[in-house]
Formats: sequence, structure tokens, C-alpha cells
Amino acid sequence: MVIGLLTLEFHLPGCRSLKEKRQRLSGLKQRFGRIANLAVSEAGLHDQHQQAQWCFLGLAADNKSLEQLLAPVENFAASQLDAVVTRHTLERL
Repeated sequence: MVIGLLTLEFHLPGCRSLKEKRQRLSGLKQRFGRIANLAVSEAGLHDQHQQAQWCFLGLAADNKSLEQLLAPVENFAASQLDAVVTRHTLERL
């Protein structure tokens, strides 16, 4: 078994409130929160309007399966959200 922790940090230009921040990033939880072997959490920068940090913890049988589990998260974040990914890290635990 392989465990991976994907951490994404976002910049939300023009975001003026925490409510707007949550609305702009809500697609992450809605889309990936129901996938088996994947946990999703807003992990940091809670009180900053224009920045966010989200973590995705994945569990898979091997490295290839882990990459297949986490790749859609990165693709969705980069192309579908009204936010800019400023940093991403993947740690294997």
C-alpha cells in the first residue's frame, strides 16, 4: 500500500470575503470528497481571503495507482477553478 499527500496552494485574485473564497473552491470538496481512498480537506490559510491551502490524502496499491488517483485533482484545480495554483507538492508517506 502507498499513501500520498498532495498539497495545493491557491491564489484567488479579487476575492473579497471568506464566503466568496469557499464558493470559488467548493468544487474541490464536491468533486473529490466522495471518491474512495481519497480524503479532502481545507488545510491552511483559513483566515486569508486571497489564499488557500487544500490537502488530498490518497491510498492506493502502488505508485502508478496513486498517481492515477491524484492526477485528476491537479488537472481539475489547474483548469476548472477560479483560482491560480501557486504551489503543489506530493509526498509519499
